[in-house]
This record gives sequence, C-alpha cells and structure tokens, in this order.
Amino acid sequence: MDLLIGNVLANAARVAPSALAATLGDQRITFADLDDASNRMARALAAAGVGHGDRVVWWGDTTLDALPLFGGLARLGAVFAPLNAHFGPDEAVPVVEHATPRLLVTDAAHRDLGAAVAGATGVAIAQLGPGSGTDLDRKARDAAPDSVVTPGLRETDPHVVFFTSGSSGAPKGVVLSHRANWLRTAAAATTTSGGRGVVCMFPLFHMAGWTIALGAWQARRAVHFVATPDAPTLLATTERERAARLYCIPAVWSRIVEHGVAGYDLTALEEADTGTSATPPELLAAIKAALPHTVTRVFYGSTEAGPGVQLGDADLFRKPGSVGVAQPGVEVRVADDGEVCLRSPYLFDGYLDDPDATAAALVDGWYRTGDRGVLDTDGYLSITGRIREVIRTGGETVAPGEVEAVLGTHPALAEVAVVGVPDPTWGEVVTAVVVLRPGAPSPTLDDLRDHCT
Repeated sequence: MDLLIGNVLANAARVAPSALAATLGDQRITFADLDDASNRMARALAAAGVGHGDRVVWWGDTTLDALPLFGGLARLGAVFAPLNAHFGPDEAVPVVEHATPRLLVTDAAHRDLGAAVAGATGVAIAQLGPGSGTDLDRKARDAAPDSVVTPGLRETDPHVVFFTSGSSGAPKGVVLSHRANWLRTAAAATTTSGGRGVVCMFPLFHMAGWTIALGAWQARRAVHFVATPDAPTLLATTERERAARLYCIPAVWSRIVEHGVAGYDLTALEEADTGTSATPPELLAAIKAALPHTVTRVFYGSTEAGPGVQLGDADLFRKPGSVGVAQPGVEVRVADDGEVCLRSPYLFDGYLDDPDATAAALVDGWYRTGDRGVLDTDGYLSITGRIREVIRTGGETVAPGEVEAVLGTHPALAEVAVVGVPDPTWGEVVTAVVVLRPGAPSPTLDDLRDHCT
C-alpha cells in the first residue's frame, strides 16, 4: 500500500465508518462522512481547476470545514498550504505570493481579508462554511462521494506546505511529502487507549494540529479540536469526550495547573504530554501532581523534522532538563559547532522554491536544527541555546528582524533591537530594546503592542 494521506482517511472509513473522526464543540463528523466529504471536495476542487501538484492556500480559524479540504486535496495530489489565521493583509500577501497557489480558500471570518489579498495577488478565491454559497461549496455538496484516485500520485509527492519564519524574517515554506506525514504519525496506530480520542490545542494552520489529527486517524481515534486553548475549554473538552490524550505546550500547561483540575472528571485521561519549547522540571512536577494517574512525555522536534526526540515518563526526573532520546528511525548528533542535527525517513523535502535555504538546512541528509545542544553518555539530548538568530516562544518561531521591521515604523522610535529572553513559561519571550527619537513623546507599552498588531 502506498503511504498516501488519502489512504489514512479511506482506511479509517472502511474499518470504523461510524466512529468519530473529529469534534469541535457540539459539531461532530464520522470517518465515513469525512471520507465522503473529502471525495466530494476533491471533485469540486478539480472542477475549479485544481489538479495534481497545484497549491491551495487555506486561510481560516479552526473549523471542521477545513478537514474535507485537507482530505480532498490529498486525494487530488494537490498541496494544502495553510495561512496563519492571525495574519493581516500585509503579512498574508508575501506568503501567498510565495506560495503561488491555484486557489485561496477562506472561512467566513476571513472573507473580506481574503478578498483584499486575492485582489493584491491576482489569485482566485473561494469560501467554505455554512451559508457561504460559493461555487466550491455547491459543487462539493452536489458531487459524487465515490473514491477519487489520481493517476501518477506518489507517496513522495508534496502533500503540505507549512510557512514558518526564518532568521531573515522572510517566509519559508516547509514542504512535506505524503510519505513523511504518514511515517510521522504511524506510531499512533499502536495505541492501547480503547479508541478514545485526543484533545488538540493547536490551530489548523500549525503543523502540530495536523500531526495530532493524522496520528489519531491512523489509530481510528477522534481528534477533539477547541476554538480557543484556554484551561477551562481544554479541561471541559477532555472530560466531555472522555479523551485519552491531552498534548499542550508548556505555557498552556502552566495555565491548566494554575486553573486547577478539581471538579473535572479526567479519569479517562492516560497521556498528559508536552513539548515544543523548554519545559521546566517544576512544571513537569506540577503536571504529575495534578494528574498522577497519567504518563507525561516531552517531545522535541520541528516542522522540518517532525517529533524526533522524546523524554519518557520514567526519565522526567532522572534526566532533568533533557528532551530525551531519539525516537525509532531517527538519528541525532551534535556537530562540532554544537548544533543539533537530525536524520530520519520523515524529514521535510526542503523549503519551497528556496534552494539556498534548503542546502543550508539539509546537509548530507542531516537537518541542521539551529539549536545548540549536548548529548550525555546515555544518548540523552539537552538543548542549551540557539545557533541561529531566531526566538522560540510558546512553540512558535519568531524572527527578530520581522518584529524590528514593524516596530521600526513607529514614529517615536529611532532604533530597535529585538532579542529573546529566557522565560520559564514560554521558553523565551520576545523583548524589544528601543531608543526614542529626540523630542518624541514616550510611547507606552500598550502603544507599541498596538502598533505591532
């Protein structure tokens, strides 16, 4: 069987058609319905001129309407390219221009913003969601649900492009193949949770959101999305859905611990996992104290590398500060300059239309992470800092130059320097050092924050 993402949904629909594939609040969709909707969407997209190898940008909030789009594009062999839902037009236009998509698809909330970006870039636009009434919606509703097979589609073909900031601040598109995404998520199929689902705190423009979803679907489990990743919503969703796994970044776990878990029935929860940024031992101890019946693991990886390293529950306090050992199929080494390098069968294929950045990041099959680290004699990796000029905050990569460019347009500022300051909750916090123009009124912190939004 080819390792195609469309096959993940088709297999789940064949084995467990009536099982839940996903929820969002009161909305629910089964594997059979998701498989049918994906095939209908594939036919609607083909009628709109989207074909094998074309890119389609999705710009929307977390919504179940994105799932058939994701599945339909996979069936066609077209490429799903989500755009950060928090972008404004000035941020979106260069990313869309870089993506050169066949189509820009938005939800209702991004309709007007999408129209502005489509007008600026010359890209065709469509909208999904209740009441949108677009041709794409109508064609999907009217299309046949029969399975769509794309001749010539290979598992090594591009499946998604996730956009991330580089050290220069320019958007970089991380290209992942069907095979890479399939292998990254296949281990979840060995779960022993009795079919109970996974709560996902990540938005659907983020790689982690789709990795968690695909991992659940490989195991024929539901993924339970949330509109906002606040502590009450995450805990209430975990309780209501009797979820077996909750994965949160350290900053969100801090909020959950502060909020407290008393009053929630979390007895079905088996895994309370974390990662994406530094996790202090004190926070791990607090998670274990709040949820003593669960296992907790720390994951280290990136959009380019996937989940490459894991610290198991038994090692949390035996190896404090470590992010663990290489996962099966992954090799880890530390280069002479201290940079952590990873090699595996599911690395990204490169950066979209950026051979220089690709050559710098992928050297002899090894991905240079930009992190500085050390390996102990047992093979456990610890991250000690950054080699490259980026800030890692709350699981996101921020280029200082991007923030400096925006703050530099404030009329009261003569000079700006942005750095990452270590923080026990966020890993690093984005911090600006500014010099006022002579005679300019001193802006408040809120003034500068408002200028950046």
